[in-house]
Amino acid sequence: MVKKANGKWGICIDFTDLNKACQKDSFPLPRIDHLIDATAGHELLSFMDAFSGYNQIRMDPDDQERMAFITDRDLYCYKVMPFGLKNADATYQRLVNEVFKEQLGRNVEAYVDDMLVKRKKAEHHLLGLCEVFNTLREYKTRLNPIKCAFGVVSGKFMGFMVT
Repeated sequence: MVKKANGKWGICIDFTDLNKACQKDSFPLPRIDHLIDATAGHELLSFMDAFSGYNQIRMDPDDQERMAFITDRDLYCYKVMPFGLKNADATYQRLVNEVFKEQLGRNVEAYVDDMLVKRKKAEHHLLGLCEVFNTLREYKTRLNPIKCAFGVVSGKFMGFMVT
């Protein structure tokens, strides 16, 4: 168990051996400089972060057994994708690319669980947000409201200040 930044306790599993046994998924992550460049010239932006993003992805039932861990009380296995897996980022990005395939580059940019909604004109921003919210709702994806900012002229995305 480890104490998280928010004061709550979380389970911490060492997946070193499992990660060594897994073949690397070479699915490409977006280039951050391209994502940042794609935000230029938009009057309003909205920044969103998925709430415990990896934990919103269900594990294939056949893989759950491979995710088993033992405590002094019982044997457990993950039913959702935990943090610390070698291919978690690639898996998440592949899912995001599929879910937002009609919107990426047009009204949304995404890097794993970080999303940015953009529209050239402020009066169209709400339409872009509605489209993204509808997609998130369709796929039952929850956001972390503490890490979201809506309809702002600037903010931090992937460690860069964008305006």
